[in-house]
Amino acid sequence: MQTEDEKTLSFWEHLEELRWTIIRIILALVIIVGVIFTMKEFVFTRIVFAPLNSDFIFYEWLCSLGNLVNLPAICPGEFSLQLININLAGQFLAHIGASFSLALILIVPYILFEIWRFVYPALYPNEKKHIGAIFSSASFLFYAGVATAYLIIFPLTVRFLGSYEISVLVPNQISVQSYLGTLYILIFSLGIMFEMPVLAFLLSKAGLIHKQLLKSVRSYALVILMILAALITPTTDPFTLIVVVLPLYLLYELSIVVCQPQQPTEDDEDEATLL
Repeated sequence: MQTEDEKTLSFWEHLEELRWTIIRIILALVIIVGVIFTMKEFVFTRIVFAPLNSDFIFYEWLCSLGNLVNLPAICPGEFSLQLININLAGQFLAHIGASFSLALILIVPYILFEIWRFVYPALYPNEKKHIGAIFSSASFLFYAGVATAYLIIFPLTVRFLGSYEISVLVPNQISVQSYLGTLYILIFSLGIMFEMPVLAFLLSKAGLIHKQLLKSVRSYALVILMILAALITPTTDPFTLIVVVLPLYLLYELSIVVCQPQQPTEDDEDEATLL
């Protein structure tokens, strides 16, 4: 006889569970948005607008590296970019948008936990032993992508595009909406793309891909990764493109490592039996 926890839920009961899962996620998101909204000075001065000045941590890393290897040219030097607002409600909407985006980034582990709690009862015992590691890895890789975008890719983008001029007659006046839009695109794009090993593991467990397949298409994958990097990176310099492609390719190699090997088919088993 089934216990209360083991009974099979009906379709409507599953729908009710999903509804409460979504409600809990939305409530958590609203609370975090409210907290971040009250921290306007810290959020914008110390986080969002930090890459606008030459004292940003990545620029200091470059200067330290330049001094270490005797290449002072890689140090960005002193610079500061000024943003402008051209919309009446622009700064208020930017405040709301930044609060929502940062809250969404911070709440990713909780969202994954709620998804884990929703799908866990429906899994087989052999699947349950992997689910915790999968969601933990997904959270870690997402934050690794966010950190790479914020600390490396976006500062390079700001430094290159913010100081690029076609003529001294056309000074740069960068809108706050353009700045924030580029920041959000890079952060969320890299955060999602860094989930490549987790996706590869799940697809291999489902039997859709295998280790040998990823190895055989490695050269094509590199070309695709370069195209994706070019799409999400608004700069045209090869250095920034390489900085984006390198971690993505390393993640592809990691995907090969975590991927399941090809399972022998029935024909292969029959042939092995005959031999």
